[in-house]
Amino acid sequence: MRMYDVIERKRNGLELSDGEIDFFVREYTDGTIPDYQASALLMAVYFNGMTPRETAKLTMAMAESGDVLDLSPIHGIKVDKHSTGGVGDKTTLVLAPMVAALGIPVAKMSGRGLGHTGGTIDKLESFPGFVTEISEKKFYENVNKIKIAIAGQTGNLAPADKKLYALRDVTATVESIPLIASSIMSKKIAAGADAIVLDVKVGSGAFMKTEESAVELAETMVRIGQDVGRRTMAVVSNMDEPLGYAIGNALEVEEAIHTLSGNGPEDLLELCMELGSHMVVGAGAAESTDKARQMLWRVIKDGSALEKLAQLVKAQGGDADAVYNTDLLPQARIRHSVKAECGGYVSRIICDRVGASAMVLGGGRENKDSVIDLAVGIVLSKKTGDRVEKGEELAVFYANDENKLDEALKRFENSYVICDNPIKKPELIRREVKEI
Repeated sequence: MRMYDVIERKRNGLELSDGEIDFFVREYTDGTIPDYQASALLMAVYFNGMTPRETAKLTMAMAESGDVLDLSPIHGIKVDKHSTGGVGDKTTLVLAPMVAALGIPVAKMSGRGLGHTGGTIDKLESFPGFVTEISEKKFYENVNKIKIAIAGQTGNLAPADKKLYALRDVTATVESIPLIASSIMSKKIAAGADAIVLDVKVGSGAFMKTEESAVELAETMVRIGQDVGRRTMAVVSNMDEPLGYAIGNALEVEEAIHTLSGNGPEDLLELCMELGSHMVVGAGAAESTDKARQMLWRVIKDGSALEKLAQLVKAQGGDADAVYNTDLLPQARIRHSVKAECGGYVSRIICDRVGASAMVLGGGRENKDSVIDLAVGIVLSKKTGDRVEKGEELAVFYANDENKLDEALKRFENSYVICDNPIKKPELIRREVKEI
């Protein structure tokens, strides 16, 4: 088989066979196929797309290109959740303890973040001493004992995706639904969960800018999951404004703790209830999402969800006291308040601009070698639809570097759009995708 022929077939809009897809993934991963030929195929896919069968096959070939976790030592139905990412998205920090508190095993592999803030792993390192690199044996033991473990992804999980993603990033082929879907789902499938709940973000702070494209991505990923025998569903949720109020690692951890205590932001709590209810149903622990919601409310009200977070932190070497005393989390040296220049109603928050400001403070990575400052970030005081008076606080910046603060404040200018008339708050849940 020749790579030239595979490229030619896809260039001409023809469907690739399973053998051709396996050949490409295998030979590119081991370095036999050069980048220039892989780039040509990616561009052909970008323009001609892939059929559902091709996309599912590409996903499985990438999932099987490295380690595929065997979670059979963990008792029960294992559930996982994935978000396509957004500003202030700390749902895993809330969701995982809630679900685990119901006795449902949550065995989660998470990555580090690129962009405005860190990933779940970075956020958890806000707890002093928390260890994200644990052995496979310890990972299984923790889930069986306390029903939860969150660890960094193994270096050999879906290596084909790692190579292809880097190539897509420099060849203008990132924005392809089949390539995005197979990238996400290959890692989820390799991570071994039985049931997968997907949170596909849409809006100015998300990768998918339109509801149409977000729904198409959600449907593609759900179809892949179902085709390979995983219980899969997706929620399309709003990211035209940050989720919750906090953007920044330790600040988001603190907000997650408040949410687990029953005092969190309304939108964050609602999204966690929505996603969590589907996780509970997917695990077979409830017959309906309404029943699952009641169960999730119970573990928040009785404190067992917050206690589960403390158990997770302690089991992975962290200071569990920080769950109950957030002053033990990393603290920024500088606190700067941003005031409204006029009164009215918040009609829009330019989400990606807020995210960029947090990254400038040091809360995120511009590249994989960037060092994150876990203490810095932004806490919003107003959200879309809120009334604001001239001179009233819009946001608080937490910083450790005066120069970075100055640059971040410049980025933040005009992030809030204020108008004279009342504005309806944006709809959080746009769509659910279950059966394809």
